[in-house]
Amino acid sequence: MSLLDLAPVVPVVVVDDAATAVPLARALVAGGLPVIEVTLRTDAALDAIRRIADEVPDAVVGAGTVRSADDIAAAVAAGSRFLVSPGTTPSLLDALLDGGVPFLPGVATASEAMAVRERGITEMKFFPAEVAGGVPYLKALSGPLADVRFCPTGGIKPATAPTYLALPNVGCVGGTWLTPADALAAGDYGRIEKLALEASALR
Repeated sequence: MSLLDLAPVVPVVVVDDAATAVPLARALVAGGLPVIEVTLRTDAALDAIRRIADEVPDAVVGAGTVRSADDIAAAVAAGSRFLVSPGTTPSLLDALLDGGVPFLPGVATASEAMAVRERGITEMKFFPAEVAGGVPYLKALSGPLADVRFCPTGGIKPATAPTYLALPNVGCVGGTWLTPADALAAGDYGRIEKLALEASALR
């Protein structure tokens, strides 16, 4: 099954302390969101991916903010089951194709989406979604790029997510609101599970 069809919302998670990775992943899975993108923006990210992969079997954990072949190798070695990039260059796309796991290459324009489509890839991340044109832009792309589907990420909130999810070329959305920093700091995983339950019901 496509990554875009596993859940309506993919939590985009920044982990500063790897000790929080397993309980937050369990809370997200319990709330109905099994696909978890851990961004490679912190020193704890790879360890967090490793722990989730080892200890939360129902989670489909992947790495976000993938920018190089080294990132890909490290993420896959840590147990990432998918990869997400903020943008796409020819060399990065080559490395993603060689990575051995599913991936969502980042695009923000029609030209970028067409360049990726020329390589046979029809599922992409649209980033930064709100800044890059949001729902109207994705609607405009659905005509000329009818066979391309997106996971828009960036600036999407619970109130706007359903509008994105109603588009025929959107499979899911990425959201950072599901793991608030204050909830993680307080160990309030019940709140995270509640946010996940609400998000899993968006479609």
